[in-house]
Amino acid sequence: MKQATGWKRKLTELATGTVLFDECMDRHTSIGVGGPADALVFPESAAEAGRIVAFLRAEGIAVFFMGNGTNLLVRDDGFRGVIVSTKALRSIRVEERGGGRAAIRAEAGASLAEVVALAAREGLAGIEFCAGIPGSVGGGIRMNAGAWGSEMKDVLESVDLLNGEGNVRTFPRASLRFEYRNLDLPEGACVLGGIFDLARGDRGAVEARIREILRTRSGKHPLQYRSAGSVFKNPKGVPAGRIIDEAGLKGLTLGGARVSEMHGNFIVNLGSARAADIIGLIGIVRDRVRERTGIDLEPEVKIIGEE
Repeated sequence: MKQATGWKRKLTELATGTVLFDECMDRHTSIGVGGPADALVFPESAAEAGRIVAFLRAEGIAVFFMGNGTNLLVRDDGFRGVIVSTKALRSIRVEERGGGRAAIRAEAGASLAEVVALAAREGLAGIEFCAGIPGSVGGGIRMNAGAWGSEMKDVLESVDLLNGEGNVRTFPRASLRFEYRNLDLPEGACVLGGIFDLARGDRGAVEARIREILRTRSGKHPLQYRSAGSVFKNPKGVPAGRIIDEAGLKGLTLGGARVSEMHGNFIVNLGSARAADIIGLIGIVRDRVRERTGIDLEPEVKIIGEE
């Protein structure tokens, strides 16, 4: 990378938050694999994130945005460029709307668990479906996370986006293009936060629904192992996990990675997995499902880094 010492020095000057150079990403992803990024930076405000991104873009340095690393695979040879984490952007608060409604305004680094917990305390209904979904607000919005027939797009009022020039703008929900497990963003854009429009309801009923969802998840998902959550998007009309199960692929192992015997759409790290094991297993599962059913499973997990 050109002018290595120069850009690193400037990045350190621009950042008030933590900057880590040559940082192994296995320490920052939920599945626990990944080689070193040239730099990993944790901006502490939207303005700081904007200055950093504007500088990196001007220098021609590759930028990747990450939340809590729960849906991310970094290849073993790492990432040549700068990973910008929103983890330090954690503000979250309730805003009254009147008419029996209220909103939760949350920055990208706040966890979905924090949003669900705040909604429960306030008796705000509508976002219970996020209970047990790992990851951050930013990642959840970016992936249009969903469960139980609901998605993020159904409860969002607006989204704050950082563009490739380092400017932040707020976009109403109606102006954004959401798809299944995806928010279509302009090249180089990043989610910095969002506002969730919720209804005032019965606190006991909201809490009961959250407990029910968490209980169901704990019985289905392999929470005792590190994973990146659901590996594949569900094809229309049928869960990917069922397809993988019916193809006889549960328990399939490559190196330190295994297709979960509890849920076919999870690949777990048995403790010694490399990114190559997990990516290789994803490829095997796709090939065998395609051969058996003609269905081409599309990965939901994001894979970045050097081939």
